[in-house]
Amino acid sequence: LRFKSKYRRLKSILAVPIMTTNNIAFPYRFFDFNTWIIRDENSKFNFKSIIILVIPILFFLFFFWIYSMGSSIFSEVYLYELDIDSWFFVVAALAFYFSFGYWNFSGAKFFLRRNQFLQNEFSERVKNQKFKPFLEFLDLDSERKIGVLTFVLLNLLLLVFILVFNYEQFFQVDTDRLANLSADTHSRVNVVILSIVMAVLLLMLYFRSYFNFDDKSLLLKKLAKMWIVLNSLLVLSALIKNTEYIYHWGLTYKRLGVYAFLILSVIGLIFTYLKIEHRKTNFYLFNQMIWYFYGTLLLCSFVNWGYLGTIYNIKVQKVSDFDAVYEFDFNDSLLLEYYPDEIYFTYRFDYVKSQKDERFLSKVLYYQFINLPDEKPASSIELPNEKQN
Repeated sequence: LRFKSKYRRLKSILAVPIMTTNNIAFPYRFFDFNTWIIRDENSKFNFKSIIILVIPILFFLFFFWIYSMGSSIFSEVYLYELDIDSWFFVVAALAFYFSFGYWNFSGAKFFLRRNQFLQNEFSERVKNQKFKPFLEFLDLDSERKIGVLTFVLLNLLLLVFILVFNYEQFFQVDTDRLANLSADTHSRVNVVILSIVMAVLLLMLYFRSYFNFDDKSLLLKKLAKMWIVLNSLLVLSALIKNTEYIYHWGLTYKRLGVYAFLILSVIGLIFTYLKIEHRKTNFYLFNQMIWYFYGTLLLCSFVNWGYLGTIYNIKVQKVSDFDAVYEFDFNDSLLLEYYPDEIYFTYRFDYVKSQKDERFLSKVLYYQFINLPDEKPASSIELPNEKQN
């Protein structure tokens, strides 16, 4: 009945799909402020003043939360406990659901995206069009101020986080955390990658269209570029830490993967800088980064990283622990050379032998060039039960 009261000409059979889409997409309805915020002359001014402060603070809190996952000092802020009844969240969630799922709803709209919208350059029509704010009740000057204030706060926050991050990574000695050094390192790198992705998305939001050609947005562009540089320094810190970690503990697939993701993050930041500098569309980033992701996949498939990792751990790191090289793939020839006794007590001997006996179309060429004895030689060496990750 609620749907019929708003759309009087709506056929009853269409009420079901509209209700279904609204029930699924009700969080989006909340962020579509232009459809439910009352905009008379008085409230418009007051709400505009509030939103200029609220949006930068929300971005500040969001990135503070991201950085807290990579810093024990930042995370201590969340140790304070608030005494809030859990039913408050239940009632709030139900109110949110019914408000935007049934009361304030709209019919679903579908858009066909064509190839012409995926160009790297802005069309002349876009360059000459009037300013269209992200939120309809904001004017150009207000949205510009929001951007400047947001990037000032984020630059200050990121600068502090870089100092804290490097202090914890390179100078702080915590004997209790040495046992979890690997997990902590990967966790912090994940936070860095997540923050870079969110940073690029935020820059794409602000420089999606008009501000690329706004002559009064020079300060906004400088702050955005400064944030890109600071994010690059954060990635550099993570790269140095990963290199130091490899120097002391050797190579693993995860540590190689960290290099790949961090390098892709740097490439993404470079193209984001070029997008702002040369006034490119957001699709410019997607069009460029798709090729680099594709190239990364090709590089990973062309190189035998297991062989390289094993060689590094044995000859450079002088690792004597069999478990440090056993987890690599396609390194069986090296294991037979450097660990001839240990490999016979693992599944690898039988696996390589079974691969050599596969039918032609199922053969893996690598295993066809490995020379195995017909039987396992007798040996008294026993492998340890525990393995390092």
